[in-house]
Amino acid sequence: MSPVSTPIVRRVDRPRLHSWAAIVAGLVVFAGFAPTFYLKGMFGAPDLSPLLLLHGVVMTLWFVLFMVQVRLVAAGRTDLHRRVGVFGAVLFTLLVVVALTTAIDAGRRGASPAPGVPALAFMAIPFTDIAVFGVLVGTALWVRRRSDTHKRLMLLATLSILTPAIARIPLDFIRQAGLPMFFGLTVLAVVVCVVVDSVKNRRLHPAFGWGGALVVASLPLRVMMAGTKTWTQFATWLVA
Repeated sequence: MSPVSTPIVRRVDRPRLHSWAAIVAGLVVFAGFAPTFYLKGMFGAPDLSPLLLLHGVVMTLWFVLFMVQVRLVAAGRTDLHRRVGVFGAVLFTLLVVVALTTAIDAGRRGASPAPGVPALAFMAIPFTDIAVFGVLVGTALWVRRRSDTHKRLMLLATLSILTPAIARIPLDFIRQAGLPMFFGLTVLAVVVCVVVDSVKNRRLHPAFGWGGALVVASLPLRVMMAGTKTWTQFATWLVA
């Protein structure tokens, strides 16, 4: 009697951490920008310039895309995930260009979201945001065939640009605390994801190790850089 072959069932690695992180990140972005962008008509917010509208649309698309890509992997549709990733690479390039252009425009207009912080000094924050984001996403795209590294770097990249949304959440205890709270909550989001992943896998993944360290270390660095003469001269040249 010939043995009956048992079908091999492939186990799909469902990125639950990434799914929850994508949902929370989306909620944070909506909460932060609802009064001035998503629901600005209900809040009586002033009209936005075409550049700010474009910036809002591009950033929204990034968070939506991240959520879609995570769910595609969770559903086992890695083939479609790769195809959509081509659009993601294009969107990444557009996001960097639009974000930097918006930061320069804000500096030129003398706009600073942080009370008491000069506009040129504040420009150091979005510029560093985009630099860190670019390093993380660029590396993730370079190593896209190594899914374990790719997905962790994409998660860190998305979390690293949450600070502007956090700063605009309409809660007094957040807004009154200022930059330490904004940066602190960003760090908290990164640390929670790294800790949960490390506990689950019983080790710290290298991508979360160096990537998380980059995000955390860049936060005080941008504040220190903003007050330097070199940055002021560079920012002045950009807005001229």
